[in-house]
Amino acid sequence: MKKEQIQPQTVDLLIEAAKSAQKMAYAPYSKFKVGAAILTSQGTVFSGANVENRTYGLTVCAERNAIMQAVLALETEIIAVAIVGPHLQKIYPCGMCLQVLAEFCTDCDIMLVHQDGFELVKLSQLLPFRFSLDSTKSE
Repeated sequence: MKKEQIQPQTVDLLIEAAKSAQKMAYAPYSKFKVGAAILTSQGTVFSGANVENRTYGLTVCAERNAIMQAVLALETEIIAVAIVGPHLQKIYPCGMCLQVLAEFCTDCDIMLVHQDGFELVKLSQLLPFRFSLDSTKSE
């Protein structure tokens, strides 16, 4: 499945999967529940929620949880991501999540869900200088 082939009903499915995952978030400390869903090139949707730890540094974000689900299913090419934050406020992925996304997609679509719909951005907009072991190669 190519990015250009993402149908509106698939976008809706992705957003609904992120909203469902958000309900499962474990955020007893911050109360900041986040859900994410990713679409792979195989057309599969994987979702994840943030799981906090009292030390915060050991917290795992929703985006990374969703990505790890895909990796465990041997689907490692991500073409789109939907992210839902508390009260449907638009939130951005953290730097760690952006770099993990960069491992599995070239320039995927990221849907930042908010109360009026969603804003579509590209990974390259949020992470223009991603880390690469080949410093001569611009990704």
